[in-house]
Amino acid sequence: MANTKIAFSASLTTSDPNVRPVVIIGQVKHLLKVPFEKVKCKLQPRVTEEVYNAAALNLQPSPTDTCSLWLSNATLAALPTKASRHNTPSRGHSISRIVKSCASGGDEFFLIVCERANAFASACAVARAFPLYSRKSGVGLTKRTVTVEFIFVGENSEDPLSDKDLQCMTDTAYAIRLAAKIVDIPCSEMHTDAFIQEITTVGKELGISPKIVQGEDLDKQGFGGLYGVGKCAVHKPALAVLSHTPEGASRTIAWVGKGIVYDTGGLSIKGKTAMPGMKRDCGGAAAILGAFYSAVKQGFTDNL
Repeated sequence: MANTKIAFSASLTTSDPNVRPVVIIGQVKHLLKVPFEKVKCKLQPRVTEEVYNAAALNLQPSPTDTCSLWLSNATLAALPTKASRHNTPSRGHSISRIVKSCASGGDEFFLIVCERANAFASACAVARAFPLYSRKSGVGLTKRTVTVEFIFVGENSEDPLSDKDLQCMTDTAYAIRLAAKIVDIPCSEMHTDAFIQEITTVGKELGISPKIVQGEDLDKQGFGGLYGVGKCAVHKPALAVLSHTPEGASRTIAWVGKGIVYDTGGLSIKGKTAMPGMKRDCGGAAAILGAFYSAVKQGFTDNL
């Protein structure tokens, strides 16, 4: 899905589901507040008001539900009615699952119906559904654009997304997909040298030169723990530091992420049930790299 571009829009555009499929996602209580008149620009001439209203009334999320409005090209999807400790008020986890299951594979629209305060989280959830890395045959060969639009309900529903809001969504969506890519790529490809290259690429885009301490230099500079854990590897262990020092900053904040590309357990080698999934041990550093990119792009005012 590396050729999937995610675009965010502050307003609804007119489209025909026969040309570009559309999935409308929201909690039932929010969907029922949206009259057909407001969404018909995404559905006509394929979907009538009667069909749309009937679908909205018949959604029974448990925890989610979907209803086809016109073939597989127009879909109404309901999010869970309750938020648990595994979910958020935006129902982001469910948004990701619905988007992934309903994606057509071509240019398409996802229309999120939510409260204004949940727009950013919803945008992030959509980004999670489109990873940058895949080794499946045929995946990512065709370029496509996924456009995310919003209808707000409840408090501040008349407050539109600004250009700054949209840029923040775009930058953060890229950061999320970057972090996921680093975790998804197997360690035969995403070894320490490749990880350093990802860090260098981010630094170059931000105008920052990362400080890299690698191999024997780790031991010489007092990073014995890092050196000892990875010194026998073909691709030597490393410490990478990105520093953002804006003029006028009054505070310094440090973010630290663990980036072990695969944690076998070393001398206490992990068993067959614990070993799978250890590729994700680099997720901390991957998340920090993505967060750093997003924060700096948004003009973070403190030293980071």
